[in-house]
Amino acid sequence: MQRIINLLNQKNHYLEKFYSLNEEELLNFAKNDFDHLESFYRTREEILDVIRYVDDEIDKSETSVLSSEEKRLMNEALAAKDEYVARILSQDLEILSCIESAKSSIIRELQEIKKAKKAVGSYKSKAIVNRLDEEA
Repeated sequence: MQRIINLLNQKNHYLEKFYSLNEEELLNFAKNDFDHLESFYRTREEILDVIRYVDDEIDKSETSVLSSEEKRLMNEALAAKDEYVARILSQDLEILSCIESAKSSIIRELQEIKKAKKAVGSYKSKAIVNRLDEEA
């Protein structure tokens, strides 16, 4: 049973790393700094791979009768896991909101550039036609 408790604590350790990584990157996203987005997602995926491995090890572990101390330790580890998961879900909503906001901003900017190019393009074509008429 001690093995399962150790694995649960190890899982919580990686959930804490995941949470901390999100916290750091949320600060960057709040400043519209998305330069590390790829490495952020890659690191998150690597941590999730480790968590999946730990979950597989927990599933493979044999359970036996728990002492009251083991029950307490397991319940504490499971409560910590639930807390991390809830906080991570909240962070993910914030991350998605930041990314969606930046995406909307980029789309608006591209639309403005398109309008400006169209306006500039209409001035250019008139000048060329007038010049050709003068040369003729």
